[in-house]
Amino acid sequence: MKKIIFTGCLLLTCVSMTAQSQQLRYRQQPFQTDTVMTHDPVMAFEDGTYYLLSTGHGVQWATSKDRKTWTVQPTPFIKDIPQWTQDSVPGFKTHVWAPDIIRKDGLWWLAYSCSTFGKNTSAIGLMASERFSGPWRDCGPIVCSKGGRDEWNAIDPCFIVDDGGTPWLTWGSFWDGIQLARLDHTMHLASKPVTIARRVALRDTLKAEPNPTSKYAGRNAIEAPFIFCHGGYYYLLVSWDYCCRGAKSTYRVAVGRSKTVGGPYLDRKGKDMRQGGGTILIEGDKQEFEAMGHCAAYHVAEGDDLFICHGYSTKMKGAALLVQRRITWTADGWPELR
Repeated sequence: MKKIIFTGCLLLTCVSMTAQSQQLRYRQQPFQTDTVMTHDPVMAFEDGTYYLLSTGHGVQWATSKDRKTWTVQPTPFIKDIPQWTQDSVPGFKTHVWAPDIIRKDGLWWLAYSCSTFGKNTSAIGLMASERFSGPWRDCGPIVCSKGGRDEWNAIDPCFIVDDGGTPWLTWGSFWDGIQLARLDHTMHLASKPVTIARRVALRDTLKAEPNPTSKYAGRNAIEAPFIFCHGGYYYLLVSWDYCCRGAKSTYRVAVGRSKTVGGPYLDRKGKDMRQGGGTILIEGDKQEFEAMGHCAAYHVAEGDDLFICHGYSTKMKGAALLVQRRITWTADGWPELR
């Protein structure tokens, strides 16, 4: 189960950053804002401070005491990007995508995506630290994908710990959709990936709408999974359609649920998400936001659940802003946003 505050696992395989790591240095000063520009946000909490991590050079980050006023930090969260990332993913340098973070067995674990736009030669890296403030240690890749070899894309990670304390990782963007695998105590893969959600079957992707963001990318328009546990169910949140096009973005979030973390995940009508199922949870209203997606969800207090994502602002010409909504639950156990 994923929460703002977690319980966790021993670090066995992490090593120090090498001198060959790509170093990032910024000179700006921190600044405060109540309108955070962010992409692919996730959140953590430690010692009275909320931490917001998102896509950016070395991972963009901000801090807050109340989730209203945020201090945007000028330096990247990952100051030293390991050399293996560039060796594994040709063309990748410092622009890290879609991180996720969890606390398990006394350690913070950070997963981050290394890729180039529209291609599925990618890697999900892993770092760990006893304290959120660091020092952070490189633990190598959790999983890698290679174009022409794998029918999935190793980006957009999300950790989930099941009711028995076993950690899992879900990830995926386009190609054959959303993947899930069990992790071992070092937070590396302990099982083969399986597909738990897609828009269309892999054999039918050539019949799907061409991807407007890249001629190289897959056509299975689903990505950014997040699994959240509530009331005896695991809820799989995914983003449908297209991000990263400003005001032309068409992102929206769909949901299904399962009694077990491995699925099958069914929508409110009972359709399997592996067969294109999914119930829309949030989408652009065309007044405040053109589109919304790449979400996360947390238990922030007793009986208080939080949904976050980024939304493409209508008034700000498609700028990606932090969206926060309170989750309420229907009588039959489905999430709604307030």
